[in-house]
Amino acid sequence: METNIIVNALAALAQETRLEIFRLLVQAGPEGMAVAAIQERLGIPNATLSFHLQQLKNAGLSNAQRKSTQIIYSANYEAMNGLIGYLTENCCQGSAVCMPEVCCAPK
Repeated sequence: METNIIVNALAALAQETRLEIFRLLVQAGPEGMAVAAIQERLGIPNATLSFHLQQLKNAGLSNAQRKSTQIIYSANYEAMNGLIGYLTENCCQGSAVCMPEVCCAPK
């Protein structure tokens, strides 16, 4: 992964609300969640939620898909695993202490 992609992803996740949203999307699995369901679950005002979802999308950590009148957001597992792989490879320098057997796969 390119350094600027890593930096953008880490910057997006460094904000508490975005990290909470991203965690929820990862837990929701590949089918994702409708914006209204995210808003209801986390109690974030619509305008604020929209801003944070756009930041996660711009960082490549989430995907958005329109289904009828809803927008469904889902975690981008490939980007997430790429970020984890980059950090593990470049920060741990191959140390067995922080090399997970299996990272995170969609449910």
